[in-house]
Amino acid sequence: MTTTSLPTRPRGAAAAGDPPKRRRPRRGNRSEWKGLAFTAPFLVVFLLVFIAPVAYSIYLSLFREQLVGGNGFVGLENYAQLLGDPQFWDGFVRVLVFLLIQVPVMLVIALAAALAIDSARLHATGFFRIAIFLPYAVPAVVAVLMWGFIYGDQFGLVANLNDYFGGTVFEPFARDWILASIGNIVTWEFVGYNMLIFYSALRVIPTDLYEAAELDGAGAFRVVTAIKIPALRGAIVIATIFSIIGSFQLFNEPNILRTLAPNIITTFFTPNMYAYNLSFAGQQYNYSATVAIVMGVITAVIAYVVQLRGSRKEER
Repeated sequence: MTTTSLPTRPRGAAAAGDPPKRRRPRRGNRSEWKGLAFTAPFLVVFLLVFIAPVAYSIYLSLFREQLVGGNGFVGLENYAQLLGDPQFWDGFVRVLVFLLIQVPVMLVIALAAALAIDSARLHATGFFRIAIFLPYAVPAVVAVLMWGFIYGDQFGLVANLNDYFGGTVFEPFARDWILASIGNIVTWEFVGYNMLIFYSALRVIPTDLYEAAELDGAGAFRVVTAIKIPALRGAIVIATIFSIIGSFQLFNEPNILRTLAPNIITTFFTPNMYAYNLSFAGQQYNYSATVAIVMGVITAVIAYVVQLRGSRKEER
């Protein structure tokens, strides 16, 4: 008896009478649309409050108000004028000096406060944490006005101290001391903010590291230098970037104190003050936009360099 073998159908091939199979939609397209839907509100707000103002500022910086012809296109002439503007560079150098001195002092104080609160040797850590952070909760205008009354040479604490010593011992509004006086205010305001960043990073260090250090006989100083400070590198980079941005944005403190020291704090004391007075006092909107764009680029470049160097050190 002979047997005939039926022809086999290749796997995946459909028979003549089988209904056509529907193609399943790709899940990747759906997930992309869902992700876009979730991020759409942020993208809309980002475009309206960041991209649009920056684009409009760049547009304004390419024009100039002229006596003949009105507001005319000048290309990059405003930027060329800014490169040779002594008032802009005077304010920029002043802010740069402020950054190089005030930021390290503030971060060191904040780091010392965070390490002290994190240690088990300090009593009433909750009180000290709130007390150090409290100045950051004070509005900037109120803080500057408060310190302005303290610095006043005709009233307040400085005037009383000068009267007590019988001479002009303290001069916070002197030309040589005005930058240090402003730095003192900024440090008082933001030490608590940076301390909280450092303290939060200290609280997430694994306890296994402390136990291993204790077994190895490491002292408190060795624990700080070998465990805590290396673990704080990321937080230090973040705090440094925030402080750099804040230093280049210096405006409230000198602008409010200008009424108490008008001969010392000029309208171009900082680049932000220069841009503000150009725009609202001098009606030079185009040149003011140029100052803002240049300062934004400089701040972004320096912050990026700090972040890049900090990330390289963490990888090592």
